[in-house]
Amino acid sequence: MSSADGSRDALAAVLRVAVAVLVLAALVWSTLEAGRAGTLPEHVSYFTNQSNLAFALVLLVTVMLPRPRRPRWWADVRGAVAFYLVMTGIIYALLVAPLDELLRWDIGWTGIMLHRVAPVAALLDWLQTPRVRAASRWRILVWLVYPLTYLGCTWLRGAVTGWYPYDFLDPTVSSWPQVLVTTVAMLLAFLAIGTLVHLLQGRARRREVPEKGLLADLR
Repeated sequence: MSSADGSRDALAAVLRVAVAVLVLAALVWSTLEAGRAGTLPEHVSYFTNQSNLAFALVLLVTVMLPRPRRPRWWADVRGAVAFYLVMTGIIYALLVAPLDELLRWDIGWTGIMLHRVAPVAALLDWLQTPRVRAASRWRILVWLVYPLTYLGCTWLRGAVTGWYPYDFLDPTVSSWPQVLVTTVAMLLAFLAIGTLVHLLQGRARRREVPEKGLLADLR
């Protein structure tokens, strides 16, 4: 490894730790506020909070594990989390935030961190993730397992408690046909964005080598 590569990796590690600490701080702060408000069960049910927690943990593990010690499937995990964060930002902008909020910055530092900064940081980190093996296209479908599981659990819990984390998933706000139409559109968007994230891996630092990974057998 050249000195330039070493300096670049050191800077990347510092930035990853900084982003992870800020994301965790935002999550802790918002969780404490939810606890004081008595809405902790609802708070932990948001896709935003779950995906941001996964992102912070992945950043820290990436820093702690030297590249030669990382499992072959680690890039697939990083890609999945980047994908979830990108979708978090898109869904927030298109379906959750009021139109007048998108250009405002007075939404609280936790909202800015979790809804705006973290999705951008996750995408940038993924762009800098070297492609060290030929990735299977099937991993896009594997990435969809968590969103689909989240969707099923959300509807199941909503049927029992009457509470849904997002209005676009809540049939009591509109109707089941409308919710299903929105859900199908979202799943198509997830598939499209997942494909794009898959293709964007390591374009800035591509060094692909033929090596089998966790999903190689699915090709």
